[in-house]
Amino acid sequence: MPVRKFALSDAAFERSPGQNGEVFAGNVVDQRDGAPITIGYGRYGPDQSIDETLAVDDVMIVLEGQLSVSSDAGTVTAGPGEIVHMPKGEKVTIRSHAQGAVTAYVTYPHWQEARG
Repeated sequence: MPVRKFALSDAAFERSPGQNGEVFAGNVVDQRDGAPITIGYGRYGPDQSIDETLAVDDVMIVLEGQLSVSSDAGTVTAGPGEIVHMPKGEKVTIRSHAQGAVTAYVTYPHWQEARG
């Protein structure tokens, strides 16, 4: 696989699986590319909330807006340039704030395969 770069405009956003709100994911690298990780962008509308038990290790980089991630260990809030690591098996609630949010993510292994 060659060295490549990506922009938000490269992502084909789809509603996050199992969610009805304004939460979208767009992979730019995944199992179809032969990579061991999935890389993509996330887009959250204002004041959205999703509950998830993570099937993969997930690293989320906030590019725009603000997100809070809550687990049994407490809540972290991240803004532009900040990174949140969510370990596999962790039960989390991800909540966007009034302005919504745009993120980049990396998962290991591939989240689409892990969700079955």
